[in-house]
Amino acid sequence: MLTPSRLLHRFGCAVLLLASALLTLSCSKQPSSDDAITVYSARAEHLISPLFDRYTQETGIEIRYITDNAGALIQRLKAEGSNSPADILLTVDAGNLWQASEEGLFQPLNSEVIERQIPAHIRAEDNDWTGLSVRARTLIHSTERVDPSELSTYEALVEPQWEGRLCLRTSKSVYNQSLVATMIHTLGEQETENIVRGWVANLATDPFANDTAAMEAIIAGQCDVAIVNSYYFGRLQRNNPDAPLALFWPNQDGRGVHINVSGGGITRHAKNPDGARALLEWLASEDAQFQFAEVNQEYPANPNVGVSEQVAAWGEFRADNINVEMAGRLQGDAIRLMDRARYR
Repeated sequence: MLTPSRLLHRFGCAVLLLASALLTLSCSKQPSSDDAITVYSARAEHLISPLFDRYTQETGIEIRYITDNAGALIQRLKAEGSNSPADILLTVDAGNLWQASEEGLFQPLNSEVIERQIPAHIRAEDNDWTGLSVRARTLIHSTERVDPSELSTYEALVEPQWEGRLCLRTSKSVYNQSLVATMIHTLGEQETENIVRGWVANLATDPFANDTAAMEAIIAGQCDVAIVNSYYFGRLQRNNPDAPLALFWPNQDGRGVHINVSGGGITRHAKNPDGARALLEWLASEDAQFQFAEVNQEYPANPNVGVSEQVAAWGEFRADNINVEMAGRLQGDAIRLMDRARYR
């Protein structure tokens, strides 16, 4: 016969067994949450979400992400310190990647896979980050008022024939800062300053807030040539295929076209560094590289991957092969030089 005390004992044991079973079930679901990867991205959401969705479909691993501009994300990582949930920082321009590395926000990639897939000149020399797509900063000109034979180099835009015909994006753009930084490395500071002063003297109007506005100014007849990232031309061309604009590859008999990257690295305090490394390796793979570049009309960082049909139509070009990290190393010098040259 069960006494009240024995009933209570058996009931208590049952409760404990049920609680234990529920705890075990709950714990069995934890790995998928632990495997999740958190990304801070300065690359726009519509450019990364398709890739992240695909990675999740292929691996079952959730990717959580937030997007903001590079400066804000770098400051956020610094403020969060070891409490940061971020496993990866993705951003645009080698200058931003270099700055994040200088702030101690990355840890070494330690990936033989990435070293095999991505050329050394678009990776950090200290192994902190890797480029994942390549963008070219080139010349866009009016097809109505400019004969391509008139064009040759970035430097030649200082010549008298371009007086009142040049449009530029503001010097506050990291893209222009990086261009000038690499020119300092190749040409020296004094010669680069003379060139920038010549650009300013030939401006048709005040610098624009973005590359698209500069191209629209060409269409409107305000100027005839501008220095623009090739993918901005791709976007405008997609929306307005009849725009009287064409792309020209400068410096083909010399150092080549200035290139830069979008890229990323594993954050210093990553909670899931192995997962972060696996995602970056996947993004650098031939399988993912075409999509990563094609969605923004860029060039794959992996040289074994072809370009989209639209990008291929622009023709091949010789690229400057100095390490893109130089854009960060000399960024401060470039900003001071542009200020002296009254390039605003």
